[in-house]
Amino acid sequence: MSRIKAGFSTSSLPRIGNSQLRANLRSATSSIREKRARVVGEKSDWEELRRKAEKIKDQVLNNLDAYLTELERSVEDVGGKVHWARDSQEANEIILSLIKSHGSKQVIKVKSLTTDEMQLNDFLQANGISAYETDLAELIVQLGNDRPSHILVPAIHKNRSEIRDLFKQTIARGRDISDDPAELAETSRSYLREKFLSTEIAISGVNFAVAETGTVCVVESEGNGRMCLTLPRVLISVMGIEKIVPGLDDLAVFLELLPRSSTGERMNPYTSLWSGVYPGDGPEEFHLVILDNRRSAVLADPIGRQALRCIRCSACLNVCPVYERSGGHAYDSVYPGPIGAVLSPQLFGNESSLSLPWASSLCGACYEVCPVRINIPEVLVHLREKVIVDGHSSLAERSLFAALARALTNTTAFELLEKVMLTVRIPINRMPVGGSLPGYLGKWGVTRDLPEIPKMTFRMWWRHRDG
Repeated sequence: MSRIKAGFSTSSLPRIGNSQLRANLRSATSSIREKRARVVGEKSDWEELRRKAEKIKDQVLNNLDAYLTELERSVEDVGGKVHWARDSQEANEIILSLIKSHGSKQVIKVKSLTTDEMQLNDFLQANGISAYETDLAELIVQLGNDRPSHILVPAIHKNRSEIRDLFKQTIARGRDISDDPAELAETSRSYLREKFLSTEIAISGVNFAVAETGTVCVVESEGNGRMCLTLPRVLISVMGIEKIVPGLDDLAVFLELLPRSSTGERMNPYTSLWSGVYPGDGPEEFHLVILDNRRSAVLADPIGRQALRCIRCSACLNVCPVYERSGGHAYDSVYPGPIGAVLSPQLFGNESSLSLPWASSLCGACYEVCPVRINIPEVLVHLREKVIVDGHSSLAERSLFAALARALTNTTAFELLEKVMLTVRIPINRMPVGGSLPGYLGKWGVTRDLPEIPKMTFRMWWRHRDG
């Protein structure tokens, strides 16, 4: 089973006119925001914790070579094996070789954005290996050949009726199941239990890795992750080079910040920590794959590097008005939302993410809630400048903005433009944007809509008000 590739077609995307999808997203993000506000309000030292986390992350980034070396030594001292990967292809090849060395044809996985970044599932499938997601939301996305719409809750765009219908077509084929959450959970549990008990190799992501002790940490809410981490004979964990914290005391800071910022809980339901291999307790082999994949280049940018502080809490998504209106899929990136708008162009290159620095607003709400104080608006402006300086703008785009600049700085031209827009307002307001516009504009319209042109402009209303 495979995740749809990053280069999916726009026809596979939920459209902006899907009112059900937007309602699902609005309901879920509103609930998370309210819960987060309550539990954050209980912490009188919340701002102090944010600043401490920022300092820890910057300390690691400023001394990353030393901490990576320390982590490698610590992991190997407790029986683990460390593998270094310069890019996604090299990381995928390492994982494939480990799987083949054990003669396995399938693996189970616990939610990992890093392996999504690598397109690992597709790579394994192309090489005859089946990868089964065990996180419930990731399973839903995988079964539907869909793509995640949220960092924390990948299937947030689906409601329970849609999930029931999907299960009836896949893992519960031929069975009459309801959309009761308990029954849906039991359906997935029955399906996954067989995978847990029969699969010898598991692949996980890494939330944090402690350099001092070689301890690896994964946080999740279901318990499926812990099954994945403890039952198989071989465990392969994949992490970006930025996921390090110096010591266990530093880890404690993030374990206070992460659950409050992500799910609005005081503590995470399942926090799994392990160090190497212990006979008779958990996997017999532990492999840690440490991935660069342009992170070193990001590190060299004094403004853009702060995106590497990210702990994938998704707080920025939940407060972003652009994300909520988009239906969740507007970012065309593994990392959706405001953090994706500043991280993806740096990891994958401006050429593949030209529109992302403009995909989020500069309102600052994301900066206010970020637990590690990433100034996303500052990075967005920085990346927008880089796109233009690097020459990534077409003649048509430059001409369009030049014409708009002339119209917006000339009163006569601006009022003429207003009159033209009002003349054609009815057909424009009725026009379906997605698919009806040419080229990139058509793709843009699939996940965004245009504001409705009013009957009267503000300037006209003001003149009418004054008689």
